[in-house]
Amino acid sequence: MSRQSPGAPHIAFLSRSASLAYFRPLMAEAMPHAEISVWPEPRCLEAEIAVCWNPPPDVYARMPRLRLIHSIAAGVDNLLEGRRDPGVPVCRVVDPGLARGMIEYVRWSVLYFHRHFDRMAAQQRERAWQRLPLAAASACRVGVMGLGELGGVVARALRDDGYDVGGWSRSARQIDGIRTWHGEGGLAPFLARTDVLVCLLPLTDATRGILGARTLAGLPEGAALVHCGRGEHLVSADLIAALSGGRLRGAVLDVFPTEPLPADDPLWTCPGVVVTPHMASMAASAEVVRQVAGNIQRLRDGLPLRNTVDLARGY
Repeated sequence: MSRQSPGAPHIAFLSRSASLAYFRPLMAEAMPHAEISVWPEPRCLEAEIAVCWNPPPDVYARMPRLRLIHSIAAGVDNLLEGRRDPGVPVCRVVDPGLARGMIEYVRWSVLYFHRHFDRMAAQQRERAWQRLPLAAASACRVGVMGLGELGGVVARALRDDGYDVGGWSRSARQIDGIRTWHGEGGLAPFLARTDVLVCLLPLTDATRGILGARTLAGLPEGAALVHCGRGEHLVSADLIAALSGGRLRGAVLDVFPTEPLPADDPLWTCPGVVVTPHMASMAASAEVVRQVAGNIQRLRDGLPLRNTVDLARGY
């Protein structure tokens, strides 16, 4: 552990679900005079800066010197859950590489259903040789839920790939070449024209549990789900029921209400489900450290922080 010099910041990397120790040497290089602690080291509680992913419950209340909470990713819902007003600013990471990774993941997932790779996998298990008709991308209607920084670029990429793309968001958005809907009144018509539903919503009180029975029933029969938003959007039992009953064709899932996904969770073996371990896209470690170090310096210099979170909206 580096020792703190007078006036130097004390930075704690906090997570209850993964070790963030790999950030220590990178942060030490970026801020050589800082003291760096990694959970569960006791001195974490003395830090001024909390750099977090899924932090321990109530940890902020035990950090009397806390001045800044910083996510290591674009999402901050797990930093704020149960603590909507931590009393200190919250910042997130905005990395162009996140968009590239998400485009790749969603593009593969949409192709998985558009080109019938899910059905080919089932045929292989049955040793069946049957070619299905090749449909143009324009015949596949993709619906993107959430048209913010990530959702917007994903929707545009799918549009450029030739898909018939629609979008839905909580507030009105306009994107060239994409028909959009918004609000409660726009959800039903958006779902009704969607063959592959892609969820990239932020997690808020309004979107928690949105991938439940009502939304899934609004999709055309035989539709598919690609979920890489937030785990708490998903009502797993409702998805399993829709798949088991044949209402939906399949789902590619990257995020879950409980992570890691428990070994006995029925999603592991539910027919039609592809499980990936929250790996759709991740900010580069060096970029995370660069942005965290930059905001720490701005905090110390009394300058406005970058990529701050509106705590009332949750993103």
